[in-house]
Amino acid sequence: MDTKALGDFVGALWDDEIVPQLSDYIRIPNKSPMFDADWASHGHMDQAVAQFEAWARSQPIPGMQVEVVRLPGRTPLIFIEIPAAERRRGDTHRPAQDEDTVLLYGHLDKQPEMTGWSEHLGPWKPVIEGDRLYGRGGADDGYAMFGALGAIRALHEQGVPHARCVVLIEACEESGSYDLPYYVDHLAARIGKPSLIVCLDSGCGNYEQLWLTTSLRGMTGGNLTVKVLEEGVHSGDASGIVASSFRILRKLLSRLEDETSGRILPRELHVEIPAQRLEQARRTAQVLGNDVYAKFPFIDGMQPMESDLTELVLNRTWRPALSVTGVAGIPALESAGNVLRPHTSVKLSLRLPPTLDAKFGGDFLKRLLERDPPYGAKVSFELEKAGSGWDSPALAHWLEHSVENASKVYFGAPVAFNGEGGSIPFMGMLGEKYPGAQFLITGVLGPHSNAHGPNEFLHIPTGKRVTLCVAQVIADHFIASRTGLTRGVAASAAHSIKGEDGCCA
Repeated sequence: MDTKALGDFVGALWDDEIVPQLSDYIRIPNKSPMFDADWASHGHMDQAVAQFEAWARSQPIPGMQVEVVRLPGRTPLIFIEIPAAERRRGDTHRPAQDEDTVLLYGHLDKQPEMTGWSEHLGPWKPVIEGDRLYGRGGADDGYAMFGALGAIRALHEQGVPHARCVVLIEACEESGSYDLPYYVDHLAARIGKPSLIVCLDSGCGNYEQLWLTTSLRGMTGGNLTVKVLEEGVHSGDASGIVASSFRILRKLLSRLEDETSGRILPRELHVEIPAQRLEQARRTAQVLGNDVYAKFPFIDGMQPMESDLTELVLNRTWRPALSVTGVAGIPALESAGNVLRPHTSVKLSLRLPPTLDAKFGGDFLKRLLERDPPYGAKVSFELEKAGSGWDSPALAHWLEHSVENASKVYFGAPVAFNGEGGSIPFMGMLGEKYPGAQFLITGVLGPHSNAHGPNEFLHIPTGKRVTLCVAQVIADHFIASRTGLTRGVAASAAHSIKGEDGCCA
């Protein structure tokens, strides 16, 4: 494979087609269903799906089938099937469920607008400044389908063989992927049994090398409400007699979180961190240095929660953590009178360790917060989401060599490994459904890219390089599949398929 020609092709495809497509996509406010209950009637989701479908159909990939699948009452899903290229002479066509398959995944729903965007930027306003494309959803995760098909098309341009590929683009990942299991079951026979799963919805520690995600935290959360009165009353009359709903809420949260250190208190919500992940955290801290925390827009004088960089990495990847992401029952400052308010509500987002069962975590959280309410207040916790995390299986030798060489060729630096603090519920589901599969989870969300927040951007050169790395891995997977390595044959045989430069292509 001519890596320079591959790079030239992918670079031109991004400049001529993918970046303009992503700019159009950014303009569409297709918020995830959790943030737009009327998404179906608003039509933004259908507009984004139609755009993605049209571009996919325009790609000259032989034999590719593109379909928008719609189950009643659920967000749509784009299903793309690409047959294997250049089967060996004498092979017979096997049913899809028995054929070696690469599954590539992404999503097209978005987080809500969020405040704080720079004056010249906005969530639905694509702006290119230097190497950055600003706007909501470009990096999380609009680029995934374009990158996946771009990688496969690049292989066809050079006549490089690949296994059968299936691309799934869902539309409710930001709401916890609650529709996706139904589609996976509905399409099970057509998906087959993937031996390699590629997810392009993760992060990168820097923009200088390929980063593989080794784990993802789970998540649970919902709305906690404390009610003390039927209506608001004069605070001078009631204070000292009626307990503040805010104080009761604060007391309840102290059952969960140490307000001094931020540590989650119940041991039931912690797990033992594997030794390999501890070592990887140490190495990540060494590679990134102060960028472990400096990537965040701290105000002047603000310090991270720990001085030890390794502890910060572990806090972000393997330990539970609480965020209060919304509040209700409290008027804006300009409307706040001297009233003891009848209730306070907050939205809680609790990140869970990768190997902790999210259903257990959510049920435990509800019991913890609702039991023994202070003063007999009415306390309710409404669970909204519970998605388990994921811990990667060990890399097969062929994939280990492939990602190392891809990173060196296309980034000019060795591959790096890191856990992610965010959640991709689909990965845990796939890990259970396809226990023998290998995983390549990576992404373009690097320092300051600020997914979910203001001024989100896609680093365009990283998008191009990740596309190239995916193309290389798919090509190497084909060779491995022809020697049996993707189906459990001795992994040490991977050395026999290495090229002179150590690459499996």
